[in-house]
Amino acid sequence: MAVDVAHDVTFQRQQIASRTYGFRIGGSRIQQERSTLPAVDPTTERTITDVPLATMDDVDDAVAAANEAGRAWGRLHWTERARALRAFADVIEEHAEELGRLDTVDAGLPISTAVKDAHDAAKACRYFAGLAGEVVGRAFPWSPGAPFMHTNREPYGVVGKIVPFNHPVKFAAVKSAPALVTGNSVIVKPSEFTMLSALRLAELADEVLPPGVFTVLPGGADVGAALVEHPDVPRLAFTGSVATGQHVMRGAATEIKHVTAELGGKNPLLVFPDVDIPQVARAAVNSLDLFRSPGQACWSTSRVFVHEAIHDRFLDEVLRVVATIQVGDPLDQAMDIGPVAYEGHRDRVDELIRSGIEEGARPLAGGIPDRERTGFFVDPTVFADVEPGMRIAQEEVFGPVMSVLRWSDESSLLAAANDVPYGLTAAIWSADVGRAQVIARELQAGIVWINTASARPVGMPFGGYKRSGVGKEGNLEDLFSYTQEKAVIVGTDARSSEDLDPVC
Repeated sequence: MAVDVAHDVTFQRQQIASRTYGFRIGGSRIQQERSTLPAVDPTTERTITDVPLATMDDVDDAVAAANEAGRAWGRLHWTERARALRAFADVIEEHAEELGRLDTVDAGLPISTAVKDAHDAAKACRYFAGLAGEVVGRAFPWSPGAPFMHTNREPYGVVGKIVPFNHPVKFAAVKSAPALVTGNSVIVKPSEFTMLSALRLAELADEVLPPGVFTVLPGGADVGAALVEHPDVPRLAFTGSVATGQHVMRGAATEIKHVTAELGGKNPLLVFPDVDIPQVARAAVNSLDLFRSPGQACWSTSRVFVHEAIHDRFLDEVLRVVATIQVGDPLDQAMDIGPVAYEGHRDRVDELIRSGIEEGARPLAGGIPDRERTGFFVDPTVFADVEPGMRIAQEEVFGPVMSVLRWSDESSLLAAANDVPYGLTAAIWSADVGRAQVIARELQAGIVWINTASARPVGMPFGGYKRSGVGKEGNLEDLFSYTQEKAVIVGTDARSSEDLDPVC
């Protein structure tokens, strides 16, 4: 980096480290001493600050405060909640640069991506504020003895949100918006590796939302488990790994809670021989989500199936694109990608890269990195000669690793594309859009892109098949999922029930 850039990024890190990061319950900052966890900059490997961790008592207090606040919040007219959510969007947008820098220093996101995440969060809040009036009940036909029957949509009360490390501020806000606007209070448990932006978001929320309506509790698995098992948190939403999602669903089973979960994927990208090879090679690299969160994306199309007729030329183009990628300090605008979020995750990605080599895949770019280098960096890695049964073709790497597989016939292609326990996304690149539509029907995935990838216009549902999760996010169905439907039957007099058909 040039001297002026190095000075600038050092100054930005110093500003972030100079702040005090704590948490609030019911709008009041917690002052008592707590155990702390270091927030580590994945670029420098230095501690940014020590974050106080919530205790089990704090979870109880936060739930009680959320319940108390939620009663009044849920009784507001929907227009008032929508107005408050728009104000939340405004304050997020006003602090987008600050929130973005926090995610760059704390999570390793490229600064342009991190700032865009904050703007996207504001956009999602406005989208759900605009949908708030659509949360309506239903009217039913006249019945003897009950001339008026309808349903109401009512909030659950307190919603627990457990969000991952790859887009901290975006997920803390976006995934809370539909629950908030439908009248629920929300308690967010961010990843213990990327807590700073969510804590700052909670401070900003207190400027525009009633105290206790939006709470962030920093902590590890114990805090998450306490939230999952708490009897006064009837609705949960989780984003993360399948293994942790299974724990969440087991923990929620005792209280029979409503749980939605987005659990990741091992997503295929199918390349047909009639494509523009340079264009699709660039798209394949982009759809790894390298430039937004170095491959740490659940929808990343990391398994690239290329027809044998163009396989070698396609690989050459991919390697040409990858060779131009600049890896370095994510605060430096000249860098394309930064580090992965934390050391343990870097080590897991390394281990999967090693497994690929050991199983016979051929690394053409990247590979085992130099671990003498400071920072949790993983260079963009491209594997050829990958077989469908290899770990790198079966397990979610969640890093900048592309596995290229060769195919020759469609039946084998579809079998291999579907032969994983996940089903989140898939992409098809072909000049024959009609044929691509037929192939799309056969792919076991919640989203299928044709001649595009890694984009979801506002309002399109997001969610997967198989182990990729339960429920949809980002649309009207998501909004309705934070309400319970209550049937109301109005009789004419005391004898009304005699005229009604029994329900059970």
